[in-house]
Amino acid sequence: MKKYIKNLRVEEVCFPHQRYVLLKLTDQQPLPEILPGQFVQVKVEGAPNTFLRRPISVNYVDRAANQLWLLIQTVGEGTRTLAKLRAGDFLNLVFPLGNGFSMPSATDADILLVGGGVGVAPLLYYGEQLKEKGVKPVFLLGARTKNDLLQLDLFQNIGEVFVTTEDGSLGEKGFVTNHSILGERSFGHIACCGPKPMMVSVARYAMANNIPCEVSLENMMACGIGACLCCVEKTVKGNVCVCKEGPVFNIRQLTWEL
Repeated sequence: MKKYIKNLRVEEVCFPHQRYVLLKLTDQQPLPEILPGQFVQVKVEGAPNTFLRRPISVNYVDRAANQLWLLIQTVGEGTRTLAKLRAGDFLNLVFPLGNGFSMPSATDADILLVGGGVGVAPLLYYGEQLKEKGVKPVFLLGARTKNDLLQLDLFQNIGEVFVTTEDGSLGEKGFVTNHSILGERSFGHIACCGPKPMMVSVARYAMANNIPCEVSLENMMACGIGACLCCVEKTVKGNVCVCKEGPVFNIRQLTWEL
């Protein structure tokens, strides 16, 4: 897939949470093909200590509005600088990068998309693309509190949504892997993104129930093209760069102890 280096214009800036910013970017030309699960490398201007581009998952692609959405957690100087962007500013991206989620064919079995924290970001676009192809997406989203759940209304517009919160303020109390739906429903495929301990637990559930499962890894990435060897992950075929061979992997490719 062809890669681009472009300055996209910031069309809208939203703050869904005090620790997150949603940037809606556009271009004069139609956006290229972008797959669910792919990411971009963002150049951060105006942050003296941020030398490298920042990898950001593609949150959504709105073809009608010709917009690319990036949902960003503000955790350091680079991401805090991105949160200061305003409509009319430009952001330089290298995109689309990496390999995305697979697109199962229409099936009677539901597909479960599991996300925790900012890991929910790539699942919005994936769920929308599945729905367009006639596949039923079911979302299982986890957060610390109800106030930490992101884009809940948008997920509800796409498919069924089930929620866990650690404090029990919304949905079932606990972690996503404790939700009762896992014992009540059968699924033909699982996709997951979020903190590694959560993904490992979901992968164990999938393996125990013989369900195909993909996870989106969040290894530290610097270049996005497999040159710097910063994001190496051990797999059954040896060490690979997550930015080039992933970030999405079938769990059977990984050497996690499941």
